[in-house]
Amino acid sequence: MPTVIRGAMLCALLFLAACGYHNPYVYDGPDKIIYFAEWKNRTNNLELNTRLYQSLVRWFQKSGSLHVRAERQGADLILAGEIKSLYFPSLAYNASNMAVTGRMYLTVRYILKDLRSGAVLLEEPNYVLDEEYLILADAALTRSSEDEAVGRALEDLSQKIYQRCLAEIPRLAARQRAGAVEAPGK
Repeated sequence: MPTVIRGAMLCALLFLAACGYHNPYVYDGPDKIIYFAEWKNRTNNLELNTRLYQSLVRWFQKSGSLHVRAERQGADLILAGEIKSLYFPSLAYNASNMAVTGRMYLTVRYILKDLRSGAVLLEEPNYVLDEEYLILADAALTRSSEDEAVGRALEDLSQKIYQRCLAEIPRLAARQRAGAVEAPGK
């Protein structure tokens, strides 16, 4: 029986390889060093930019060819952004007119640029993430629920930025090989 299972697994792997399966979470092109500039944080939640930075680093570490750097010198690309706002409005109320559900809105902007040419690879001027959370009678539990919603939003944002970078960086490499990347304003 184990031989049959091994054979089926081998067939499945061969099928995936033959159909051109590619893991969308891994960049396997030429090595690139990305400078992660510190994001401005316009909210009163002082740890947001640190939590976002850590989440982004975790995502970018999935690739062996993309390397994150905290300083600009020697970097190929820059990823910079700003946390514009964090808002927690109530969403649903119970029969006693007490809020029971809220929705967290996190608004950010970010940009990925090629440092050599100045070309903007991707830019999102006003990206809004939202997550529902529970409003409980205990204020500490509500804060914990809000914090979990923020954590989910930061993880979703990091994943989206990582995936968009994975789509744009190979396009830059192709343009550079073709000599088509020009400095801004030309």
